Amino acid sequence: MRRPTTAGLYTSGLLLLTAATGAIDAVSFLALDGVFTGNMTGNVLFLAFALVGVPDIPLLNNAFALLGFALGSVVGGRLVRRGHPVGLPVRSAWLLVAGTALVFVLVGVWAAVGELAGVGQITLTAVLAALMGAQVAAVKPVGNTDITTVVVTSTLANVTRESRLGGGRQTLSQWRHRTFAIVAMGAGAALGAAVLRLADGPVALAASGIVFAAGVTMLLVARADQQRSARQQAHAAAAAERPTEVLAAR
Repeated sequence: MRRPTTAGLYTSGLLLLTAATGAIDAVSFLALDGVFTGNMTGNVLFLAFALVGVPDIPLLNNAFALLGFALGSVVGGRLVRRGHPVGLPVRSAWLLVAGTALVFVLVGVWAAVGELAGVGQITLTAVLAALMGAQVAAVKPVGNTDITTVVVTSTLANVTRESRLGGGRQTLSQWRHRTFAIVAMGAGAALGAAVLRLADGPVALAASGIVFAAGVTMLLVARADQQRSARQQAHAAAAAERPTEVLAAR
């Protein structure tokens, strides 16, 4: 059996996080008053609908989701910073681990409180949205622009526009990453919705958290594999230089 490559491990982690976004969005939309926590395009539209008086569209929930996502992205960007080599910086790793823990803390709080309404819904929505925003900032250094983990509109546009049918020249790897990202988002949403039909919001969020944790674990494995490969290359380079140093000494 062929050993997974570092790039393949990173891709798998990003796809799992994409599926987790779909699952969490299913929970937030179906159990938290029709609001997305990862798909901000939908929230911008819902906010516009609410502002012009369309009934049954929550204004505050959508506004706090947008603010939460933006705040999470800002904080994540500040923590992770720029200029990293391609991979998962240590601050990104800690941010993702903290995000995983936060999901399960929210599960416990939701289960303890029970039915959420008003302030409870808005608070949970805002925190989940902030988590999604921070997650995007954390995985940015991985450098895979075909899998954004929170949105598939541009992914769908790219996979079709750059296909042979669209007159493009996308590589097989690009096609796979983009297609799998779309499928992952849909599969995650289906999982979240299915668990909600069988159980309640906290259980569905816990299921989403398990997928999120799997994605974070895969990224951490990829990071460890990348570091191990770098050490091996450094040792090989040092070993190759030793004979030259011996000859020079003679």
